[in-house]
Amino acid sequence: MPYVTVECGALSAAQKEALIRRLTETAAEIMQVPREFFAVTIKELPDQNFGIGGRSIDQVKADYRKEHTL
Repeated sequence: MPYVTVECGALSAAQKEALIRRLTETAAEIMQVPREFFAVTIKELPDQNFGIGGRSIDQVKADYRKEHTL
């Protein structure tokens, strides 16, 4: 049974549903395995618990929002 794990920041219920559905559909198509055999796990981590380029993700997101507001 194929098993897909995603580690990410907090997601809404709708985002989780979409991610599970689309990961399953895509992997099933590529691997030619029925969708019913796939298991997907989402591991949410607080943005303060990981970082990129020496900055926490919450700071990266805050800076991105400042730069990309309309």
